[in-house]
Amino acid sequence: MNPELADTTALITGGGSGIGRATALALAAGGCTVTVTGRTERTLAETVEQIETAGGKGRYTVTDVSDEGAVQRAVQVAIGDSGRLDFGVNSAGISGGDNLKPFAEYSTETFDRMISVDLRGTFLAMKYELRQMAAQGFGAIVNIASGTSLVGVPGFAGYVAAKHGVSGLAKVAALDYSPQQIRVNAIAAGLVETPLIAEGRSPEITAARIAAHPLGRIARPEEISDAVLYLLSPRSSFVTGVTMPVDGGYVAR
Repeated sequence: MNPELADTTALITGGGSGIGRATALALAAGGCTVTVTGRTERTLAETVEQIETAGGKGRYTVTDVSDEGAVQRAVQVAIGDSGRLDFGVNSAGISGGDNLKPFAEYSTETFDRMISVDLRGTFLAMKYELRQMAAQGFGAIVNIASGTSLVGVPGFAGYVAAKHGVSGLAKVAALDYSPQQIRVNAIAAGLVETPLIAEGRSPEITAARIAAHPLGRIARPEEISDAVLYLLSPRSSFVTGVTMPVDGGYVAR
């Protein structure tokens, strides 16, 4: 039990795998009641099962983050009987894959999908998290962005645009809600070791992606969730409106 987390509540979008799951497990281990959302019930149930097996409290709700009504309901589930929402972690997102295209050849359909899920989904989650936090007068939010929030990547227009937007939303919300003592930050995560990374990707592309990280490897989800917990905690009480790189040196090149 962590005194900083005891009897708190959190909503984590994209909580069925990767960074979202690692963050859910870490928060629950500290005494936070965690609600995870996502599109796949099986993976959400697995996250909650792992939380409960470790002695924590968790629940899930199947949610498409691009659906405003569904997001609003998910926030209410997270608030539950406590009447409060201490933390929001907005991790839901999709990648652009490896089908890179020059800007003028980039698929409009792919672009719209990136914006709908990665950017609109984060906006909607923040909108209803912030309404609750403003009413109660406290809270902390972390958006999971990407190294592509800070730099361009050739052929990746939709993803880069969406992730720059995710970082920008954190800045705006931090300024809007500082008077209510609500802190909002983002993490520019490097490539993270998840099943999605290896799926359908050639060894050559994987090797190139790893080589782009000066530390010579990609991250474990727990390395990102450790940074999330720092930004949610009182230890970062004077930190708001930043996009923190946790990327093995990716954006320092």
